[in-house]
Amino acid sequence: MNLRQLEAFRAVIVGETVTRAAEALHISQPAATRLISALEEDIGFPLFDRIKGRLRPTPEALVLYEEVQRSLVGVERIARAAREICSLTRGSLRIVCAPALGLSFLPRAICAFVEQHPHAQVCLVVQSSEEVVDQVIGQRCDLGFIAEPSTYLCPRGEQLLRSNLLCAMPAGHRLQEKSVVVPEDLEGEAFISYPSAVGSRHHIDAIFSAHGVSRRLQLETQLSAPMCAFVELGAGLALVDAISALEYKGQGVVFRPFAPSIEVDFNMLMPSQGRLSNIQQSFVSHMREFVDREVKGSFLGDTIGIVK
Repeated sequence: MNLRQLEAFRAVIVGETVTRAAEALHISQPAATRLISALEEDIGFPLFDRIKGRLRPTPEALVLYEEVQRSLVGVERIARAAREICSLTRGSLRIVCAPALGLSFLPRAICAFVEQHPHAQVCLVVQSSEEVVDQVIGQRCDLGFIAEPSTYLCPRGEQLLRSNLLCAMPAGHRLQEKSVVVPEDLEGEAFISYPSAVGSRHHIDAIFSAHGVSRRLQLETQLSAPMCAFVELGAGLALVDAISALEYKGQGVVFRPFAPSIEVDFNMLMPSQGRLSNIQQSFVSHMREFVDREVKGSFLGDTIGIVK
């Protein structure tokens, strides 16, 4: 027996005539009759009695119908799922990303995505850039996002944007009126640093050392968001990435360009093996559009470059 025979059998049960069954299946009446005859031959017993011009299912047919109905409902559920997967209304994504994107910017992007795909399931995990790359290489996630130049072996990557670190200062600070802050402006200032384990800490320290500038180093944190919170509380100044500045919701921090520029790349990484699924491809396209829409026209001006 085959699926088409079972569909014809159910259609005859429901329609009570071969004519109605053929119409429901969009086939000819002789074709529907042949399907029922072939099914009866395969299973070895009659399915219908003709009474007063109508087909009446035999007792055996009614028992069989219960099983056929359950099976066809499952098949229809599978077919519906396949249609939803094809149309991107269903699917799942595991996304891992660095904190600079994962604390606010990427959640907003994901919310915009699931509004368009309400049945999609998305799992967001926030980890260090090194751990993100490891998961992408190990095929343990669908997409990864990092917030620094990628120095790891990961052949499928795309730069979403490039930005310069900004100087974060409390509102009303003496440097607020400057269009660009330079190292000499921070002589003697309390400065909130990244820990020494963060690569950009050494780059920043080297710049101030080259300019002969001494800062007061008392507070450290590995994330730009708490840096901004420290700044708003008057604990010092900091250099933060532009996306964190864009996402900061506090009112008491002013951001100014810093020179010499210290670039930070925001990269989107994809597993190197296999074709991207439809939902992966859709989210990749969505992120490109979201970055372009959210960053363009923001207060950051020329500190961010969108990569086309």
